[in-house]
Amino acid sequence: MDAATTARFNALLRGHHDDLVKQWTAAATSGLRGRLSEAELARQVRDLYGALAAATDTAATDTGGELDVDGPAGVELRAVLADLSRTRARQGFSPGETASGVYSLKDALAEVLDLDSGRDLRDFVAYSGLVDQLGLYTVEVHAKAREELITDQAEQLLELSTPVVKLWEGVVGVPLVGTLDSARAQVVMERLLQTLVDTGSPYAIIDITGVPAVDTEVAQHILKTVVAARLMGAECVISGIRPHIAQTIVALGIEFGDIVTKASLADALVHTLHAGGYEVVRRTAGKR
Repeated sequence: MDAATTARFNALLRGHHDDLVKQWTAAATSGLRGRLSEAELARQVRDLYGALAAATDTAATDTGGELDVDGPAGVELRAVLADLSRTRARQGFSPGETASGVYSLKDALAEVLDLDSGRDLRDFVAYSGLVDQLGLYTVEVHAKAREELITDQAEQLLELSTPVVKLWEGVVGVPLVGTLDSARAQVVMERLLQTLVDTGSPYAIIDITGVPAVDTEVAQHILKTVVAARLMGAECVISGIRPHIAQTIVALGIEFGDIVTKASLADALVHTLHAGGYEVVRRTAGKR
């Protein structure tokens, strides 16, 4: 906005503070359908209102009177908008719901301006353009915040889906469930190697019972994990080789070399116990 319009906007914000905040809060509340408490919404409106008024003050003293949201006068205003957008993103609000709260300022301005007056009408158009910039900025920040949130959640789910558990003294297991892609294979390898270091376990079981299909890529990921574990001084056993997976592996010509494979996790555990010097004996009924 030019210097004269910015000055009138500043005077409007300072002279109709209570009315504008009240009207803005009421208009913003109607678009949220009770998903946010009135007290919290009122606080957000007051913070944004204060930052907007401060931006007009800064524009008058530091930028020759012109207000540019992307300029130096809008630094604090952008910070408040960004904080609002990130908060709304974490709370599950859509970009449209977040921006609509900002756009509600137009309704408040229309209530205090005389739109029958030519100058007020021109000012309202200029103010509306500024509000549109603020709304678009919230959409951009909200979208980025949602992307970051989704990425963090995906990483957390990835870690939860690849647990490394201690099965016995000296034996750890990695029960894999679902598709094994490059990203997940890297997590599996890192977590397995770290657990081997932390526990000093000489044996590891990679159970693929929950993996729906094994192709060349999945097999390569498993083999790389086994080789990495061997470099750490641990031997790996692959369990969960079901009939259809065995047929697929043979058809693809995949060679596991000297890697021990077992049909079930129980068989793999027995094998590692024997290798570790334990003897598994079935107790006769009635004897202790």
